[in-house]
Amino acid sequence: MTSTPGMPSASRYDSVDALRGAAIVWMTVYHFCFDLNHFGYLRQNFYADPFWTWQRTAIVSLFLFTAGLGQAIAAHQGQHWPRFCRRWAQVAAAALLVTAASYWMYPQNFIYFGVLHGLAMMLIIVRLTAGWGGWLWVLGGAAIAFKFIAYYGHSIWAGAEFLNENAFNWLGLISRKPVTEDYVPLFPWLGVMWWGMAAGTWTLRHRPQWFRIGFQRGGSAATRPLVWLGRWSLSYYLLHQPVLIGLLMALGALK
Repeated sequence: MTSTPGMPSASRYDSVDALRGAAIVWMTVYHFCFDLNHFGYLRQNFYADPFWTWQRTAIVSLFLFTAGLGQAIAAHQGQHWPRFCRRWAQVAAAALLVTAASYWMYPQNFIYFGVLHGLAMMLIIVRLTAGWGGWLWVLGGAAIAFKFIAYYGHSIWAGAEFLNENAFNWLGLISRKPVTEDYVPLFPWLGVMWWGMAAGTWTLRHRPQWFRIGFQRGGSAATRPLVWLGRWSLSYYLLHQPVLIGLLMALGALK
């Protein structure tokens, strides 16, 4: 859940930032409810109830799709590798920070391959395949399907059990979800980001005006905050949970 590396500020597409900002608002509401549940103010099953599990899937999908859109824009604008690497390093460093913080809070189920870890790996793959055109739609579909094919493979071949081990489950070719607070493996999520890249590439070639609809004059009062959030999404992502948890802890101390 981060801003896409590589879009120069002078030529950003506000519509993509606004879409990412909308995902951030949705994520914040979801995490606030999760924290309320953690502190006993709600009684919900965030790990099994479809109402919550499908929301998480939709939020992660939206973030990764917009990351793919952003990479399409970066490739279209001729972003150089040094700039990409600098921004990628920020994502990777943030992923390590999330691991450290989650280990402090949840040592038994800390985050070792969550959304930022997955994004860091996917950014490299998507960058290297940026010029593959229409094949990205095919690859995206295959990446998503591969997850379900692997699940079937587990049911007919006991030897696939090693894929459930921590050393390999970052691939996502598992038969049971690992015990961790956030898990965004390569498959099927790489497929969503590839589709974002494919959609962005097609739009820039055939309908570039779609990226600027409604934003020619800086957007409306309603969209400007979303644009701002979208541009600062990595910083926001790192800070919002400590703030929410701190507020709930303060509330508990006052009770």
